[in-house]
Amino acid sequence: MRSSTGKTKTARRNKAVVLFGPTAVGKTALTEELFSSGFEIVNADSVQVYRGLDIGSAKPGSRLRASIPHHLLDIRDPWEQYTAGDFVRDAELCISDISSRSHIPLITGGTAYYFRSLVYGPSAAPPSDEAVRIAVRQEMERKGIAWAHSYLASVDPVSASRIAIGDTYRISRAIEVYRCSGQPLSSFALPSRPRSDIDFIIIGLDRDRTELRSRIRERVDEMFREGLYDEIRRLMDMGAGRAWPAMRAIGYREFLDAAESGEVSLPVIKDDIVRSTCQYAKRQMTFFSSFTAARFFHPGDSRGIREYLSSRGIGADGLVS
Repeated sequence: MRSSTGKTKTARRNKAVVLFGPTAVGKTALTEELFSSGFEIVNADSVQVYRGLDIGSAKPGSRLRASIPHHLLDIRDPWEQYTAGDFVRDAELCISDISSRSHIPLITGGTAYYFRSLVYGPSAAPPSDEAVRIAVRQEMERKGIAWAHSYLASVDPVSASRIAIGDTYRISRAIEVYRCSGQPLSSFALPSRPRSDIDFIIIGLDRDRTELRSRIRERVDEMFREGLYDEIRRLMDMGAGRAWPAMRAIGYREFLDAAESGEVSLPVIKDDIVRSTCQYAKRQMTFFSSFTAARFFHPGDSRGIREYLSSRGIGADGLVS
């Protein structure tokens, strides 16, 4: 494209702020403080996409949703699949739409593979093969998730070490890739640099591990006070079970485990959720630390974050001219 002076003009890239961090690190409070004007939120949490999973997913409350536009919340029923590929497609549309209003997309949540897939692009792994995928799922249903994770460890120990035993989708995908290609999923390189068509400003949040564990315990306690048990009962009355993708999430699957084992003690279930969440937070930070383009801050360092955003052309109300 050339200007009236004959000089070539470079198309302006859309900016997007990426804000990630482990569960309970303080993303929501920081969002309210720094991003209430000139921004629209694109949800990057794989559980908050599901309708009816509100308390256990720590879905934003009505007050925050009224003050800041939110996208990709409540877009699937809990029995429907929603993949990282689906997220990337939808997030790209949101970024374009939000930018057309001269607002800044704020992509925030805790699902690391959503961020990785959006910011860096997909790996060179083969595309999904429906017949193989169905066959793998059926085998997993017959033999169980523990068998599937053990099998994955035998053919792709690197991927197995990265994937939680309850993460049915990612285990299935890794086995599918191996059976389609004869190579482990971990052998397919991921892009090392962020994509160039969007100007991502990547902010990571971190806290002291002891402090984070305490905050996780407080969050789980609050979920139970808000009625998590009643939310689970309502979902089970709808027919929820392990076949529902949404019910594989922490905070929900522990109730299914308890129902199968005969466990009736809510304190025991609560402790299981806290333990699983702490383990998940550790995996999140390990994954997020691989984002070489990210700048990490303590959630309380709002001044430092403001200064960094300003250096990247973003002010308190959005874009700096």
